[in-house]
Amino acid sequence: MTARLSLFALAAAVALGFAAGPAGEAQAKGCLKGALVGGVAGHYAGHHAVAGAIGGCIVGHHVAKVNEEKQKQQQLHPTPEPSATSK
Repeated sequence: MTARLSLFALAAAVALGFAAGPAGEAQAKGCLKGALVGGVAGHYAGHHAVAGAIGGCIVGHHVAKVNEEKQKQQQLHPTPEPSATSK
């Protein structure tokens, strides 16, 4: 029970640290999701929940940042839809 509590406390502390940045919402979401998945995976892979949560937070933050950049690029350069008259 204490391992779960410390895992969530660590994930919350890291997420709050990322949330202080300029784009805090996307960063915190990526960190929280990654920390949760990494913590669970680390727990089942030899009781390394804290290490898994830290690694998951880092990876989740990176994935959220990449997705945010892709969305910005799609907004700047939308792909044209094919016309119905070009047969």
